[in-house]
Amino acid sequence: MLTKRVIVCLDVRNGQVTKGVKFQGNVDLGDPVDYAQRYYEQGADELVFYDITASAEKRGLFIDVVRRVAEAIFIPFSVGGGIRSVEAMRDVLLAGAEKVSLNSPAVRDPALLTAGAKAFGAQCVVLGMDAKKVAASAAIPSGYEVVIDGGRTPTGKDAVAWAQEAEARGAGEICLNAIDTDGVRNGYELTITRLVADAVRIPVIASGGGGTPQHLIDAVAAGPQGGHADAALIASMVHYGDYTVRGIKDAMHHAGVPVRLDAHLRGVA
Repeated sequence: MLTKRVIVCLDVRNGQVTKGVKFQGNVDLGDPVDYAQRYYEQGADELVFYDITASAEKRGLFIDVVRRVAEAIFIPFSVGGGIRSVEAMRDVLLAGAEKVSLNSPAVRDPALLTAGAKAFGAQCVVLGMDAKKVAASAAIPSGYEVVIDGGRTPTGKDAVAWAQEAEARGAGEICLNAIDTDGVRNGYELTITRLVADAVRIPVIASGGGGTPQHLIDAVAAGPQGGHADAALIASMVHYGDYTVRGIKDAMHHAGVPVRLDAHLRGVA
């Protein structure tokens, strides 16, 4: 049985890990290298690094931070923010990341997904998607709209349709962040997670709302009320010290969720 992954997200602004609620009120927390090492040692399966203002500010991401983080850990590492070309993808991968995450630039230029998959393989290309609940319509039948530029710009795209298009264009994974639950720690938005996971054949990562281990258990659950996700992304619940990655994975394991319990190999009990 394939294990479910626990992935820690490092939102970075001006070189510092930062966290907000629904993309607002961000508070800077500290050095991303320190945070990356901490979560690696606690047993995180992967890390995700987002330069959260790169797209809105129309600049490239901070490649030096990527390089420093990549040197500190030995688990898969995904990077997103301001990546608008195959050349920028190459720079990120050469800096030490295993994957690139394309969000706003992919909406503006969907061919970027195909170009990245052809150049580096689909396993390196992650579609980052921010979805917001809206009234269902002919244009947005799922009732969830894709938004870009850190939640600032609505696109008129249906989230489920965009996920399917992205898969067809070469994305090898989807990280689905629900803006309505982002940072609130009351649980993932399971409806849109389930809709997207059931509509594509590639792995889907649930993001936005994790506050307790039970929330992750629900996100990856396969039943009619579960999220059907392959992995769950966390941030606030570990950034503020309420939980450790190992503690979360222990709880998931005891609930019958298959997870990797190898943190002892990294010197953590």
